[in-house]
Amino acid sequence: MDKKYLALFDLDGTLFETGEVNYHAYQDALAPYGITLDKEYFLKRCNGRHYTEFLPAIMGAAADIEKVHQFKKTAYAANLEKARMNKHLFALVQCMRDKYHTAIVTTASRQNTMEILQHFGCAPLFEYFVTQEDVTKTKPNPQGFLLAMQHFCMLPSNTVIFEDSAVGIQAARASGASVIVVDRF
Repeated sequence: MDKKYLALFDLDGTLFETGEVNYHAYQDALAPYGITLDKEYFLKRCNGRHYTEFLPAIMGAAADIEKVHQFKKTAYAANLEKARMNKHLFALVQCMRDKYHTAIVTTASRQNTMEILQHFGCAPLFEYFVTQEDVTKTKPNPQGFLLAMQHFCMLPSNTVIFEDSAVGIQAARASGASVIVVDRF
């Protein structure tokens, strides 16, 4: 069957509640620097954003944020039991697969994206992945969504995007696609 539609899904906060996973992974990564990460601050101001946007404010501009981010990516897998799956949205993904191409567009790393999908056994539900390594402009720029549409040769009018964060929603709307806001699960 020729699929005429595309459904794009954000990862953190949309398909999975990963605030606890990311918080604990960054807490582990920052500990060698003597930095204690405030959980409330992280969950409200950092989670779901690109690490280059929030780590300098936590560590200082001269810090080696790439090294911290690499350590965080390693610590992520050890904290996956803290993640929660959006069971309702995954049920919709299952139902949509006959008529829609399905893809993930996230600011998360490819490594962490694949780890959580494999942990929950749902990687085969998605045909394509756009992660932080694939874009030069992060959300709120629509580049990731546009790359996915281009990959499937889909117009915005045939695309729906599921997003939760303010910057993600802004990027989704800027792509011209239909947007469905996921605000809790």
